[in-house]
Amino acid sequence: MKQVIFKVISNEKIAKDVFKMVMEGDCTFIACGQFVNIQIEGLYLRRPISVCEVVGDKLTIIYKVVGKGTEVMSKMTEGTELDVLTVLGNGYNLSESGDKPLLVGGGVGVPPMYQLAKDLVAEGKKVTVILGFNKAEEIFYEAEFKALGTEVFVATVDGSVGTKGFVTDVMKTLSDYTYVYTCGPEPMLKAVYNESKTSGQFSFEERMGCGFGACMGCSCKTKYGNKRICKEGPVLTKEDIIW
Repeated sequence: MKQVIFKVISNEKIAKDVFKMVMEGDCTFIACGQFVNIQIEGLYLRRPISVCEVVGDKLTIIYKVVGKGTEVMSKMTEGTELDVLTVLGNGYNLSESGDKPLLVGGGVGVPPMYQLAKDLVAEGKKVTVILGFNKAEEIFYEAEFKALGTEVFVATVDGSVGTKGFVTDVMKTLSDYTYVYTCGPEPMLKAVYNESKTSGQFSFEERMGCGFGACMGCSCKTKYGNKRICKEGPVLTKEDIIW
């Protein structure tokens, strides 16, 4: 864990209630699948946000306005300084991917898939991505994933874009993948778990107190004992998980 002062260099709305913030600061050792914990002035608990992308000293996060903390974040302007804990959590292990990994992201579970896709493409892997949303106005980063050279499928619950239904409806049409990486709400993760034909790594969203393993507030049961989502997670292997 590192405590770093970041400076906001941009903060823009990219979909309904969804914002993209780029910050500048020390990004050393931050890996795909990890998260940062941001101090918001006037609020007691930090806000954990997944890492979308790291390029040099630039950190990109994408967040949805769902409460007071993220509402405050959405109003932050260029030059705002933030106290941020970085290098948090157990990220994705790329060595398990095989040649044709499948990445599945739902809603605000999409952002961590982006750095993962970049890293896998850089290793020469043939990457397929499924992005799941409720409706067209919530879609973001489809073009960015395509620009990486990945094959991208979009599923919307109302059928306004792409496949009508859920990410698993797209998964049913795919068979030629070697491993699954996924992040999203727990019902989606359970559905992906049941549908996946291979092993995989699942990133869980959980309410956190400290964000670095001290308070034990985000502990969950696994096949190998209790694990803290903020410390041993947020990424757990398929073989770890108890539903």
